[in-house]
Amino acid sequence: MTAPRPRAAASAVTRRSYDTVAERYAAEIGDELEGKPLDRALLDAFAELTSDGPVVDVGCGPGQATAHLARRGARTFGADLSPAMCAVAHRATALPFAAADMTALPIRSRSVSGILCWYAVIHLSPSERAAAYTEFARVLRPAGHALLAFHTGDDDTRPGQASHLTEWWDHPVDLTFRFLDPVAETAALAQAGLTLTARLDRAPHPGHEHPSHRTYLLVRRLPSERDAGSRIL
Repeated sequence: MTAPRPRAAASAVTRRSYDTVAERYAAEIGDELEGKPLDRALLDAFAELTSDGPVVDVGCGPGQATAHLARRGARTFGADLSPAMCAVAHRATALPFAAADMTALPIRSRSVSGILCWYAVIHLSPSERAAAYTEFARVLRPAGHALLAFHTGDDDTRPGQASHLTEWWDHPVDLTFRFLDPVAETAALAQAGLTLTARLDRAPHPGHEHPSHRTYLLVRRLPSERDAGSRIL
């Protein structure tokens, strides 16, 4: 078994891979939400739940979900490990984007009402996902929401397994895609202080996406004793 890469090395490899395919990625999936009614409905509900403050789309890619939230009135901005993805997203949407690692977000504690993380934690190891969930809890306001989406399995891969890609759209990449167990991720989120509000499992939309089964978790940061009586500005 290959030893896991240190976080810095793993993030550098993922960053380079997405920088390489950023333009093609945007061209291929920039309009994906048009064929995904359940995804649009979830994003619409999330925009309503987080209407009282800023929302960050973590692992935003070319910004298609960021833009959808903005059209629904959310005060949203995007963050992605790949600077090239951020540049593509800003060019397409005129919204603010910044390069950032979700395990160490450059965002003030308790400052956002919502976090969207759409198929981004699939590149993280279990310990890295735990670090990311801790960061989500840190930057969320008390009672703030996070909405996560991830793959759970396809014809070749089951929850807990992974697939590796070395070429994507004729570009060399080095990307590991993890298929996650919703029960395990719900427990990991709870460990970080994010409690489950709702869960949706769905089959793939034929012709619009990779034929994998997916799970969506809506979680909420519960107020702590430290938050009692405090006001977030």
